[in-house]
Amino acid sequence: MKFFSFKALAGAAVAVGVMLQGATAQEMKFFRIGTGGTAGTYYPIGGLIANAISNPPGSRACNEGGSCGVPGLVATAVASNGSVGNVNSINGGTLEAGFSQSDVAYWAQTGTGLWEGQPKVEKLRLIANLYPESIHLVARKDAGIASVADLKGKKVSLDEPGSGTLVDAKIILDAFGLSEADISPEYLKPDQAADRMRDGAMDAFFFVGGYPAGAIAELSSQHDVVLVPITGPEVDKLRETYTFFATDSFPAATYKGQDAAVPTISVGAQLVTSADLPEDLVYGITQALFNETTQKLFASGHSKGKNIKLDNAVQGAGIPFHPGAEKFYREAGKVK
Repeated sequence: MKFFSFKALAGAAVAVGVMLQGATAQEMKFFRIGTGGTAGTYYPIGGLIANAISNPPGSRACNEGGSCGVPGLVATAVASNGSVGNVNSINGGTLEAGFSQSDVAYWAQTGTGLWEGQPKVEKLRLIANLYPESIHLVARKDAGIASVADLKGKKVSLDEPGSGTLVDAKIILDAFGLSEADISPEYLKPDQAADRMRDGAMDAFFFVGGYPAGAIAELSSQHDVVLVPITGPEVDKLRETYTFFATDSFPAATYKGQDAAVPTISVGAQLVTSADLPEDLVYGITQALFNETTQKLFASGHSKGKNIKLDNAVQGAGIPFHPGAEKFYREAGKVK
């Protein structure tokens, strides 16, 4: 993979959105990060990460209150169609890195799930797991659904064909000995499924995303619903097979009527890249992500930024780490 680069001569003014003055004889590297739509979470988080890892020529040193990013790196967050588009663009060399759900990254790298029948993206590598996207299983309170096993014979929406949620839902059903033939399946977006539940025409539905989710919060404020736990020995076994799942929990009062924490599993919002990127570059980027100054920036910059922590970075990996990232985590004692 090639970078756009040029030599920034000392004293020259370089236009990169702003005029950078006093640049030294240092190679400038441009680093594009694919995110998602501008109305979603990936885009603002991507902007925070781009700022954190950038350190243009002429910047003040980190210990002097300046950038703590990679010397010479100028990163930009690029709006995109999300996980699948980002993976394809990384594979095609039009992005250096991008956001992806951990399940999508796994399927792309292994040629399974959504990537069934397509060429594997074998060079896809993980930089960091960023924050969880929790798997919601929402049910009508009067539907008698206390566990995944209770979905048998019920009307359940698994999300749209082609969605990651649908594949995840089928994996979870299978773990509990169920298939689509054992339920009355619907294939609706979460907001459509919620509307059907309001009308009494839906017993339960799956949704993957950060909490609190607006559609579910609105539904719970108007109707009696429950979050069904996704836990137990079936889930423990599932996670041995599908390593991109991580344990998770909805804190009490996440949604109206939810008096106690509810265990579940999650997929990670991940920062992924190509194995073709230099090891020292990815090492520097990973180091910058978990710098103390950067951590404060994330925590104050976005609600999900508080979850971008070193302890979470290696959870639910699913695909191999880039050697540069792995080197950093090994030195930090997070991987062996």
